[in-house]
Amino acid sequence: MICLFMVVDMLHATTIKIGKDQAVKTIKQGIEMAKAGDTVLVKAGLYKEGNIIVDKAITLLGEGRPTLDAEKKHEPLSVKSPHVTIKGFEIKNSGHSSMNDIAGIKIYNTHHVKVIDNILIDNFFGIYSQNSKHLEILDNKIEAYGTAEQLIGNGIHGWKSDSLHIERNTVTGHRDGIYLEFVTHTHVLNTISEKNLRYGLHFMFSHDNSYVGNTFRANGAGVAVMYTKNVHMENNLFEENWGDASYGILLKDISDSQIINNKFDRNTTGIFMEGSNRIHIDNNNFIGNGWGIKIQASCMDNTFKDNNFMQNTFDVATNGTLTLNNFTQNYWDKYEGYDLDRDGIGDVPFRPVSLFSMLVERYPSVMLLFRSFMVTLFDRSEKLLPSLTPEGLKDEQPRMKSVKV
Repeated sequence: MICLFMVVDMLHATTIKIGKDQAVKTIKQGIEMAKAGDTVLVKAGLYKEGNIIVDKAITLLGEGRPTLDAEKKHEPLSVKSPHVTIKGFEIKNSGHSSMNDIAGIKIYNTHHVKVIDNILIDNFFGIYSQNSKHLEILDNKIEAYGTAEQLIGNGIHGWKSDSLHIERNTVTGHRDGIYLEFVTHTHVLNTISEKNLRYGLHFMFSHDNSYVGNTFRANGAGVAVMYTKNVHMENNLFEENWGDASYGILLKDISDSQIINNKFDRNTTGIFMEGSNRIHIDNNNFIGNGWGIKIQASCMDNTFKDNNFMQNTFDVATNGTLTLNNFTQNYWDKYEGYDLDRDGIGDVPFRPVSLFSMLVERYPSVMLLFRSFMVTLFDRSEKLLPSLTPEGLKDEQPRMKSVKV
């Protein structure tokens, strides 16, 4: 019966115009007048109305990019109704709080909300989903000017939410560009997250999600994914994430996932893996990283196939001697073997872990000797008579030519 009434209301939907030259001057007054299914059309201008609460199933539409200025005191927009659309606004200067997660647009305990084509500037959090589901967050530009992690929130933040569609957004200057916790069945697509203070993407306990076609660039610590299963990452770019504790991706207790067709370009470490199992890492490019992959002894049953390792200082490093993971048919630019039968596969295995990388793992200060004659001599000797590097960590079928990714 409720749904029937909603359909009837929408058939009689009207547009309420807001602006200094209109009969209705304020957004709050327009929302109060509106009924389910109506459109509140806000004309260009500056609106300082404190906290605007959308508690009806309406479309709040900006024409000419009207600006909602919270004057560093309020939460500009709070959405507390299902079936709401917010489109076409500039939203800036939210309040800040160490107790409450104030956001430019915060969606509270609801469903079927669309946030489309907005510009959010200098807010504590950008767009925040709290215990909500079936949201669309599309084509937004989210920018902040954070100088310390504890003084700024995340660009797109999801907590205890389900079925979010996040696509074609740009996020910069926040603590984490995208942060998801207890978020499931969510897709993050074609989004740029760069120059954030901590992580470009950070998620925990967020199962059955996919991340496709995104760029994570020049973030303080790269990307961190933790305590999650069934992750699908494809066609993403992880680049220029530099620093002592910075990674293209940090995988912490991840399982049963796929990382395919991605590019790891100029990161301190392309992929760092700890306690992660049953991951397929296939058809990726590792180019110009300090370490292509660091895989800890706590990882097992991971497969690395058809990847390209080129121009990395170290291709693979580990802190253990057991071999519980499988490398096969990867291209290694450091491989010096031969292919007598010309089948495109090297006739002798390649061991990507060098003796010097093992020493650096234990004693980081020896990196000062990198490119010295002594290091070259050590590595050559180890190749002839392997003794200290993991005997079983090898690619039995190294490719002679790079894989097209």
